[in-house]
Amino acid sequence: MDTQKWIDAGYNLIIEYGPKLIIAILIWIIGSWIVKMLVKGAKAAMNKANYDESLKKFLLNLISWILKIVLIIVVLGTMGIETTSFAAIIAAAGLAIGLALQGSLGNFAGGVLIMIFKPIKIGDLIEAQGEIGVVKEIEIFTTKLIGLSNKEIIIPNGSLSNGNIVNYTTQGTRRVDLVFGVSYDADIKQTKEVFSKVLAAHPLILKDPAPTIALSELADSSINFVVRPWVNTADYWTVYFEVTESVKEALDAAGIEIPYPHQVEIHKEA
Repeated sequence: MDTQKWIDAGYNLIIEYGPKLIIAILIWIIGSWIVKMLVKGAKAAMNKANYDESLKKFLLNLISWILKIVLIIVVLGTMGIETTSFAAIIAAAGLAIGLALQGSLGNFAGGVLIMIFKPIKIGDLIEAQGEIGVVKEIEIFTTKLIGLSNKEIIIPNGSLSNGNIVNYTTQGTRRVDLVFGVSYDADIKQTKEVFSKVLAAHPLILKDPAPTIALSELADSSINFVVRPWVNTADYWTVYFEVTESVKEALDAAGIEIPYPHQVEIHKEA
């Protein structure tokens, strides 16, 4: 009697859940193939867009897991299992994780934006967040720079993507801005000729665009000239230091004084 009861119960389960199980298996097989095709299509699109390798790998894994979770929920629903509470648990867990990792998610989003829109790339000389350096590595959460004194600078991608970025490498050339002060006794035309000869003699200074030499200010103790040659970005500091030294030597040779601040004391007799 008990055996017949178990046979009948098993038969009823087969009749009730058999078709659902078959449909669920078919949905899983077809769904898995669709997920595979979607991930493959996303990978091809990322390769075409030349996404960063680390970003591409992360996004493909993320897409794959999201699609698989959706597929599992669909399969469970097909079998008659209540999925509302299951989806609510996933949503609540996602919200809790998002709140706990709010800062990290902001940095991740910033890293994604940087890797997609590429305002900077490895090897660029940039200024951001009060730091200047050459981009060494762009990671998901941070960007690493090598500073001018060979120090490593790590900037969170959230701050980097939301702040101003000055990229000195993009245009390929830079203007070297120098200011030199000479005595009020100096001849303006002669002083300009000295500057012109120094710039013309330097092999790293570009001819086009032409350098700018102009009197910019009548200061308290000196007449100030702006000297602005153009150079390739990689030659910036070399030209900056060498021109500064050459100008000092050329002014001394021409007998043009580089003044220092003066103070005049006035004494009144009682």
